[in-house]
Amino acid sequence: MELPEPATPYTQTPPDCHNLAMSPTVFREKGYRFFFFSREESRTHVHVHCGGGEAKFWLEPRIELANNFRLTPNQLKEIEQIIEAHHHELKHAWQKHFPG
Repeated sequence: MELPEPATPYTQTPPDCHNLAMSPTVFREKGYRFFFFSREESRTHVHVHCGGGEAKFWLEPRIELANNFRLTPNQLKEIEQIIEAHHHELKHAWQKHFPG
């Protein structure tokens, strides 16, 4: 009886890593997904993903871009406007997801 070959471990991040239970989606709008990572720093922030890239925005003390990966200035401006419109919702979702 032959044993199967062992599985090859990932050498890169799995392509669909943003759909794990550890990164709950708060909402989607205009092709962007707004979400949190469950095990990350305590400062209030939101991650935003679309097909072309990803960004991280601080929500406090004011809305501010923290990181950007492949999003254009126009996309970042649009995302910031969406965050401003949903600021209360995002902060409420953060408090619910990270109690205490």
